[in-house]
Amino acid sequence: MPTATEAPRIYPAIRYRNAAQMIDWLRDAFGFEVRARYGDGDIVHHAELTFGSSMIMLGTARDDDYGKMVGEPGGGGGKSIYVAVDDADAAYAKAKKAGAKIIQALVDRDYGSREFICLDPEGNVWSFGTYWPKAGEKA
Repeated sequence: MPTATEAPRIYPAIRYRNAAQMIDWLRDAFGFEVRARYGDGDIVHHAELTFGSSMIMLGTARDDDYGKMVGEPGGGGGKSIYVAVDDADAAYAKAKKAGAKIIQALVDRDYGSREFICLDPEGNVWSFGTYWPKAGEKA
C-alpha cells in the first residue's frame, strides 16, 4: 500500500498542439521547471515539468496509439488541474502577466482557500489556490 510520505503516484498528462511553446509558457506563467524533455525539434515526445514535489507530463498531440486513446487537445470539458500554492495573489499576478485568460478572479472560499481559475493558451483549465490537502493528514 502506498504511503503518504513517498513521491507522488499520480501525474497529470496533457497533450498540446504546440507542446514546445507550452513548456516555455507554463514555466513563465505558472513557475514550472523542466525536469526532462525528449523529442525531435518542435515535436515533444515526452516532457516532465515539476512544481515543488509535484509533476505533470506532457507532449505534442500526435496520431499515435496514445493520442487515439486520449483524443485531441481542446474542448470536450471535464478537464482541470488544481495547483496548491503558498501565495495565490503572486501566482495570479504571474499568470495574468504571462497572458493567462482569467476565467475566475481571486476569490476567498468558505473553506479557507484563496484561489483563481484561468485558461492556458490551448484552453486547459488551471486552478490555483492555497487549499493544500495532504494525503497523510485527516480531512
